[in-house]
Amino acid sequence: MTQQSLEVTGGKVSAWSSWVALFASSGTLVCCALPALLVALGAGAALSMLVSAVPGLVWLSEYKGLVFGVAGVMLGLSGVLQWQNRFAPCPVDPALRQACLRTRKTSARVYGASLLLYTVGGWFAFVQPWLQDF
Repeated sequence: MTQQSLEVTGGKVSAWSSWVALFASSGTLVCCALPALLVALGAGAALSMLVSAVPGLVWLSEYKGLVFGVAGVMLGLSGVLQWQNRFAPCPVDPALRQACLRTRKTSARVYGASLLLYTVGGWFAFVQPWLQDF
């Protein structure tokens, strides 16, 4: 492999890790934030229909600790890859350089969205129920 292909591959790994982290963190949102939002809006019947149509939601809610743990590990790995590739050199060719920089920005935005979804899901899964006990 040439140096140029290694540089492009590192950017692709970082971008893919961000998308995987987004997928994992959206699972936390579906498991906990969506049901809480539907109940808060008074749409308990809609939640009931959703659970009957997608029974996997019950499993996600029952094992929310596992869901959040896996998502947290994925976010952590993605964050490490983002950090390592933040100053990685881009190719000299102007078109490839622009693609490299654009991919790096998109990857950072997707990672930020993943962190936001993870935080919102964590709030509704763990913090909100704890606050309601007081």
